[in-house]
Amino acid sequence: MSEKLFEPVTLGKLALSNRVVMAPMSRNRATAEGLATDLMATYYGQRAGAGLIITEGAQPSAVGQGFGNSPGLHTQEQAESWKPVTEAVHAAGGKIVVQLMHAGRIGHPSLYPSGHQSVAPSAVAAAGQAYGPEGPLDYPEPRALTVEEIAEVVKEHADSAELAIEAGFDGVEIHAGNGFLLHQFLAENSNQRTDQYGGSVENRVRFAIEVIEAVSERIGADRVGVRISPSNPYNDIVEGDTHALYEALVAALPPVAFLHILEGGNRDHIAALRAQWTGTIILCPHPENGVPVNAEIATEALETGVACAVAFGSAFLANPDLTERIRTGAALADADQSKFYGGDHTGYTDYPTLAEAGAA
Repeated sequence: MSEKLFEPVTLGKLALSNRVVMAPMSRNRATAEGLATDLMATYYGQRAGAGLIITEGAQPSAVGQGFGNSPGLHTQEQAESWKPVTEAVHAAGGKIVVQLMHAGRIGHPSLYPSGHQSVAPSAVAAAGQAYGPEGPLDYPEPRALTVEEIAEVVKEHADSAELAIEAGFDGVEIHAGNGFLLHQFLAENSNQRTDQYGGSVENRVRFAIEVIEAVSERIGADRVGVRISPSNPYNDIVEGDTHALYEALVAALPPVAFLHILEGGNRDHIAALRAQWTGTIILCPHPENGVPVNAEIATEALETGVACAVAFGSAFLANPDLTERIRTGAALADADQSKFYGGDHTGYTDYPTLAEAGAA
């Protein structure tokens, strides 16, 4: 058992009982209208042993939806539907923040009720395909956002964050990675604008910073986290000068509660960001040789100082009581992601309940 993992840590306004974080993982178990369900309350409540749970991405607007049956947080009804989730986690002694994720150009009109055309920094389609009930679908060309629409998207994030607090969340995480809208503005291949939001590194980070500042002003920076994924090409992303890009982004950040970094296999870059950022960092380590993040990998990240807390992904899917298993040294259930993600990409298989996984 790693004692370091079970030391308390404070991230802004969030006082965590341990440094084990549940990473955000899409599960597509909301209703077609984007409402959180009883199954989601059970799922998150059973994993409340984590020092902090970061939910799957929730769209901050109807146009921000990129996947079928993904949860939303842009209507009062959606906020109400999340309350049983936050109550279940708090009743079990946990902390939970919701990830706000605008999919941008990733998605397909046939996958969500609104049937909207995707939006992006520029009218450049992403290589790759969405997966619907009837098979793969090429990502369509998105519509480039106008400057006026960009301001509205910024406001939508702030409005969504306010709804999150009403729903009982302890804070929000803004998704600025993995090839979704904020990351699309950062990347040179998806952002071909010639106005104040495109071209130079300083211009390409502008939108992300405006979103983060607006959310921080609305609910307090000490309740806000930011997720980035430097060097991650997922969803057809080419960043350009990655080091200069994230140096500029981190330098412009307000004093948010935490910076959550998905490691892209370059620990030297993570160490450089750690040296630059004076706040707290949650690290989602890059799995080595296909091995999911485990206690040994997490402890090494804490002891070397590149992280203040560590996010676990698929291990939490297979082990609802992961934190207790690590604490007691109990064996972990198989975390092979193929058991939890549909092999044909049409959706995700059901995650196990505590009883099905077998309590530690």
